[in-house]
Amino acid sequence: ESDGKRLDVLHRSKEKKFFFDRILNDKPQEEVYQQTCAHLIKPILEGFNATVFAYGTTGSGKTYTMVGTAESHGIMVLTLRDMFAAISKDTEREYELKVSYVEIYNEVIHDLLVHNSKDTYLELRDDPLKSVTIAGVTETKVEDSKQVMNLLLQGNKRRTTEATNANQTSSRSHAVFQIMVSSKDRTKSTNVEILNGKLSLIDLAGSERGSVTENRGIRLMEGAKINRSLLSLANCINALGDKAKKGFFVPYRDSKLTRMLKDSLGGNCKTVMITTVSPANSQYEETVNTLKYANRAKNIKIKAIPNKKMVVMHISAYKHIISDLRDEIERLKAHIKTNTVNPPKMHSDPVVVAKCTCGRGDDEEAKRQMHKEVAQVYDDIMQLEQALIELDEQNTMNSIEIKKREGKILI
Repeated sequence: ESDGKRLDVLHRSKEKKFFFDRILNDKPQEEVYQQTCAHLIKPILEGFNATVFAYGTTGSGKTYTMVGTAESHGIMVLTLRDMFAAISKDTEREYELKVSYVEIYNEVIHDLLVHNSKDTYLELRDDPLKSVTIAGVTETKVEDSKQVMNLLLQGNKRRTTEATNANQTSSRSHAVFQIMVSSKDRTKSTNVEILNGKLSLIDLAGSERGSVTENRGIRLMEGAKINRSLLSLANCINALGDKAKKGFFVPYRDSKLTRMLKDSLGGNCKTVMITTVSPANSQYEETVNTLKYANRAKNIKIKAIPNKKMVVMHISAYKHIISDLRDEIERLKAHIKTNTVNPPKMHSDPVVVAKCTCGRGDDEEAKRQMHKEVAQVYDDIMQLEQALIELDEQNTMNSIEIKKREGKILI
């Protein structure tokens, strides 16, 4: 009995308690996506920034969760599938999507969307409007999820992977897949509000111990670089998550990874961290460290705001806007005429006191609404034409004044 109590005390020292928003044990990819990232689609289309990154030890399933396979798509593909579906349902705004795919290998950034990716050496730049950006990165415009899937497959083939004792296809680099979404109202106007959202999907390389992987030579150097960047990430998470260190210096510049994730960790961004762990007994220490890592990240508080930009159209664009508004008037007039010429057919049945279900009232209401829209569009055209006339008069007066001053007109 005393031996049993002693064993209980020994095991109690290994007990750790952690609290997370979701715990997904042996769940399909679709459910993992729905419970972690599906809620980010709407904010991204509304101009917010979002980041999803997977962290864990080598062989715990990070790349499978983020990228997946041809049969079981990962979060990267499922996110874009739902994003294109949401865009197709929105008839009020125009969207433009661009993607980029890079890897950070041995603290060097390579572009995975070009053929000679190993020969590309990209640098990070601080932009006053876009924050930290990658100079010279390839941004490809995409139209559907199939095109994105092809780009992902091409990029993954160029990504650096090698066999180790821990994993036969171990990722030796951090992969960053970014989707830039730009949208504006379909209705033409001289003042255009543009929403710019960005989604960053990051597959981190696995933390590893040299004694476990038994790496030598180049593989050992790669592991050292990976652990160094992950240590820098941990230092940033500790500085941001510790309330006692609020306002203290955050070492973002200690590695390329943390500098690139500056907005994702402590800036204007909605961030999701997916932690993958292995159930093997041999991975106990790594699992505990991974859970501690994620628990600290949970303490970071981020306040995200949408990225809005107002663009004022040049005077030369007024004519195009007037032409578009006139086309809109003709379309509405034709629609009204069609409803007037072909009204709903009424049956010559005996008069019965009952509630009308023919829909004529709805048609009349729609007709009145269209008349209002036509009148509003006509008023907009008149105002724009008046503004154009005033500007032409002002330009004429300015040119006359210039000629007077140059002595070309004698009065």
